[in-house]
Amino acid sequence: MLKKGNKLYSILTGSCPKCHQESMYVDKNPYRPGHLFKMHERCANCSTKYKIEPSFFYGAMYVSYAVGIAFAVAAFVIARLVFGADLITTFIAIVITMVGFMPIIIRLSRNIWINLFFKFDPNAIKPSS
Repeated sequence: MLKKGNKLYSILTGSCPKCHQESMYVDKNPYRPGHLFKMHERCANCSTKYKIEPSFFYGAMYVSYAVGIAFAVAAFVIARLVFGADLITTFIAIVITMVGFMPIIIRLSRNIWINLFFKFDPNAIKPSS
């Protein structure tokens, strides 16, 4: 279902947007303190430079707002409509969701942002030796 060559693959896995062969991040786990923002300078496979210009990922803040709203709405629907929680409990569920998923929201936003500027290139994949 989720195959290389699909933008969704790169967004959800954090892989290079051009070749989908390596993770853009030094540590794939976003919950490791101090490693959330650490990225490789370039892709080891296709040499794509991830930070196109200084402050490139500032644009991901706009995407982060939308992704955060999606998580908050999902928390609201689950807490209020599925479990029938009162408003205070629903609010607490939204806050816990936003804090708990913050590293994932940040990484997803960066992945979406960089995938707006690159497209998959099957010719960028180096043959394995």
